Amino acid sequence: MSIELAELSEHFLFKDLTLKEIQNDERLSESIQEELADVLIYLISFANSLDIDLSSAFIKKMKKNRRKYALEEFYDGHYDKK
Repeated sequence: MSIELAELSEHFLFKDLTLKEIQNDERLSESIQEELADVLIYLISFANSLDIDLSSAFIKKMKKNRRKYALEEFYDGHYDKK
């Protein structure tokens, strides 16, 4: 998986690309999509090997992040809940 992550990272290393630039470059966008798919394949395979339910792990982690990084604190108390 780390090799696939490195291949994905190569697209951004020493580059200051905007999302629009990536979206407008069909070749680059396609290559990034392929590398993301490779990472996802290895991630799912690894999770399955360890009998980890990724959906449950994701929800659990998001709840933990919500407690750790409360919006009010993140925005220094200026978060409008509307």
